[in-house]
Amino acid sequence: MHGDKITYRGKKISAADKALIMLHGRGGSAEDILSLSTYLEVEDFALLAPEATNNSWYPYSFLVPPAQNEPGLSSALQWLAAIEQDLVSQGISAEHIYFLGFSQGACLSLEYTARHAKKYGGVIAFTGGLIGDQLYTENYQGDFEHTPVFIGSSDPDPHIPVERVHASEEVMQKMNAVTTVKIYPDRGHTVSQQEIDLVNQLILKK
Repeated sequence: MHGDKITYRGKKISAADKALIMLHGRGGSAEDILSLSTYLEVEDFALLAPEATNNSWYPYSFLVPPAQNEPGLSSALQWLAAIEQDLVSQGISAEHIYFLGFSQGACLSLEYTARHAKKYGGVIAFTGGLIGDQLYTENYQGDFEHTPVFIGSSDPDPHIPVERVHASEEVMQKMNAVTTVKIYPDRGHTVSQQEIDLVNQLILKK
């Protein structure tokens, strides 16, 4: 279902030490999420932006039972696994692979890394949470080994309940992620300069 289009920016993978996988939100595109890179400290990164079929990773809210979001959800997770494996095969180790997403892409970034936890470079979720009508912790395996994880969101947000943000943080902390969560009052469903500054400082500049 997914897996047809990846847009590349930044350094060539063969010349890069680090890679950032960037996941757009529902209705967005690879170019949309890549536009954030001009504000991020990613001069040394290979940038990869997969684009979802019909610009949506899965059809319904991330809060419905996961079976209702199939086959899109599993297809998206499988594609991310293939991208990660391809980067490793080209010489970029997992600890130098970073994930960033906005909204639906943020949820997917968190869900994928929690299902395949290891020492990554970092996980950046601009407005997102782990996926499901409840948290299916039996799906989450591995040890983040102090991977830095950032989740930012608004209170309220029309799509992402604050309670799910905090519950997601708790799950990832138990898997040895080093988490930073920032909740911004009445910010709206967007990415703020404060978040970008924090992500640059805490994750990308390291």
